[in-house]
Amino acid sequence: MVTSSTVRDLLDRAGAARSAGRGDAAARLYDEAATRSRDADDLPGWTEAVLGAATVYLFGTQPGKLPAQLYDVLVRTTDDATRARVAAALARCWAYAGESRRAVQFATEAVECAERAGTPELLADCLDAALAANWGPDDLAVRRTLTQQLDDVAAHVLDPDARLQAHLWGLQVACETLDMQAIHRQLGALEHLGEESPRALFFAATRRLMLDLLHGRTDTSDGLIEIATTAADQAGLADSWLVLKAMTTYSAALAGDTETCATGAATAETFGLSEGVTVLCAEAAFLWACAGDLSRTRALVNTFHGSTLDDLPRDMNWLLTLQCVLEAALAVDDREVVTNAAKLLTPYEGRAVINAGAVMFHGVTDDTLARAAAVLGDPETVARLRPRALATYERLGATWWRDRLAAWQLVALNNDLVHFHPTGGGLWLIASTPVRELRGFGYLRELLRHPHQPIAALDLIGGDTVVESGLGELADQQALQAYRQRLHDLDQELAEAEDWSDLDRLSAVRIERDALLDELSRATGLGGRPRTTGSSQERARVAVKKALTAALDRIATVDAPLAHHLRTTLQTGLTCTYTPDPATTPNWQLD
Repeated sequence: MVTSSTVRDLLDRAGAARSAGRGDAAARLYDEAATRSRDADDLPGWTEAVLGAATVYLFGTQPGKLPAQLYDVLVRTTDDATRARVAAALARCWAYAGESRRAVQFATEAVECAERAGTPELLADCLDAALAANWGPDDLAVRRTLTQQLDDVAAHVLDPDARLQAHLWGLQVACETLDMQAIHRQLGALEHLGEESPRALFFAATRRLMLDLLHGRTDTSDGLIEIATTAADQAGLADSWLVLKAMTTYSAALAGDTETCATGAATAETFGLSEGVTVLCAEAAFLWACAGDLSRTRALVNTFHGSTLDDLPRDMNWLLTLQCVLEAALAVDDREVVTNAAKLLTPYEGRAVINAGAVMFHGVTDDTLARAAAVLGDPETVARLRPRALATYERLGATWWRDRLAAWQLVALNNDLVHFHPTGGGLWLIASTPVRELRGFGYLRELLRHPHQPIAALDLIGGDTVVESGLGELADQQALQAYRQRLHDLDQELAEAEDWSDLDRLSAVRIERDALLDELSRATGLGGRPRTTGSSQERARVAVKKALTAALDRIATVDAPLAHHLRTTLQTGLTCTYTPDPATTPNWQLD
């Protein structure tokens, strides 16, 4: 049957939109072409439309009706070559949506049909789909076998896309197995292929940055991002913006550029929540911690309470999601999430964690599991995993990851000195890590010098402060009662939203609850009595509390156990007190 001129026009316009990088527009045109072809019983046009729609499906998002459209075509197709293409597209669709269980059967059929068809380029494409369907944490051995098969097939074809697929999977497996020789070999092949294909050049530049950041190099970021941006425009890659944003954000995280890192974290969080992409929410939590915004980190970590982690599909994002969630939970000292994430990751000790497609290196599981063990009171596991992680980073030349882990240590107790003092040049030594000076460090040191001794906030600030009387209560009793009633109502709404796993409602309720708690803490003092405004004591209380909170958040980024110890032993208000347990008081070195 000859495809109608109307459908042909739709397909041509869709192809042009795809080439221009307008994936949403292309998807709408392909969908209309598929509907018209189906109504006209035009199988060739229908097939071309759904295969085109599959090429602009955004990785990690919900596939909508696309799997059903592909399946409708598949069951009506008898030709081996066409069945192979459609089955491969269906397998990728389910794999990219996190449904590898559904993907495997179609990937297997695609490879079998392609082998019967006898076309190497088609077989290479179907092996790529089979690899996507076997991308879970327990499928590494399968991936190694399939990658070798794909490499053998692609070695005898001229099609640059087939060779690109082979090199990308070779790089992915090399990164997962930490085979540095193979990583360099595959990257070199990608860069060589990039000379004849802008699509290959995009992948070469993005993966080169992955390796540079692994080695702690951020000086190449701008140049590689520029190359990748230009290549993506030339190749018309619809979802390249996500990768380009990741390149910018992770470069900033390693370089200590907290402002750029926070911008990227906000983008990941917004897209992850709006599209329901769990791994992006996990990455956003980790990035907020890198940016030093632990309140945003904590808000996202809270979404991983309950059975959320246990229910994650064992797909290509499983290890990455758990690694990022554990990093974030350690930063905010969320013991429940640390415990659950560490339990799930423990069977995967010694594994490298790579963003799907080898876009970014996220450390090794031995690193996060060692730090989790420290928080959970398991020194034997710390002693076993931390040196192993350090040795791995040393072998890889992963300097940023090595230095971060080397600087980290347990809260030293009893006989071990814990440094907490200025070192000159605007730096303080916190445990074993130099940290840029904050006003709150001085207040903390004064409290640490006098454990169990209340010190007035005015005295911590010091100077010739004139004590002024207050101007009245910040809130009357009626307003405070209304605040407390609303807080009670919000707690009930929060419990209901958690029961229903309603992430949007959870976020909104938590924001309102946090704001209300801030207002209550501002308006009340000891025993819930109303505060007065305008007094020098009240201004000192607010200033000291803010300074101490900022100091503890900064300490948490370099030593989470130490920050936890301080948070649980400090009392703030008009007077502040450090009240440690005498049995576990660190041996402070304050000068």
